[in-house]
Amino acid sequence: MKQLTITLPELPYAVEEAMNRLRINIKFCGKNTRKILLTSCLPNEGKSTVSSYLWKMLAEAGFPTVLVDADLRKSVMRKRLQIEYKEDVRGLNHYLSGMAEYDEVVYQTNVANGYLVPCTQLLESPSALLEDSRFRDLLNTLAENYRFVIIDTPPLGSVSDSALIASMCDGAVLVIRAGVTPKGMIKQSLFELEQVNCKLLGTVLNRAEVHSRAYGKYYSKYYGKYGKKYGYGYGYGKEEKPDAGK
Repeated sequence: MKQLTITLPELPYAVEEAMNRLRINIKFCGKNTRKILLTSCLPNEGKSTVSSYLWKMLAEAGFPTVLVDADLRKSVMRKRLQIEYKEDVRGLNHYLSGMAEYDEVVYQTNVANGYLVPCTQLLESPSALLEDSRFRDLLNTLAENYRFVIIDTPPLGSVSDSALIASMCDGAVLVIRAGVTPKGMIKQSLFELEQVNCKLLGTVLNRAEVHSRAYGKYYSKYYGKYGKKYGYGYGYGKEEKPDAGK
């Protein structure tokens, strides 16, 4: 198996602890929860950052974990993981187009137990390719070979790709940016997941002032009933968040 070298900066202590809580809760979602979609309501809410660190932490905890970069329209994972792709690197785009097979697109990384299916070229209209049985077969094969399959997707509110991928997954984590994501968009995203029978594993409340009164009011107002139903939420302090990226 070919190898890719990735680099992820160390997280501030508070952010790392929040991510660890997310990792632990994911671990206890049950042995049948293997294919996990990470998405958001809108762009720039931090879902690719959360995806990459969740993947890394699960792998470092001893669980063979593969990260699938399925944001084929506007992936930022190459930048996020600081990967240098050579000409011979094949990714999800090659696999879906029939230009590569399973063994050619799954890469070992320098993270122990961490594997990656990259996206090496963006596509304008990947929906038809994602609907093809090859993609479902890929996810199912990955789930057989790895304990966790973390799938980074486009925002639910932007394109239909995420809902389509969610229909193939065992559960989803929704990343929400505190004080920015409209309440209506959150409800719509939850509705879309429900429509495709994808279980919501929880929400990540990103870039929140976790110790402020405003955070408490915001969390209660926007996520109170969802927190009771689905179990957890996480906040990242604004000053401690290293990258506001996607």
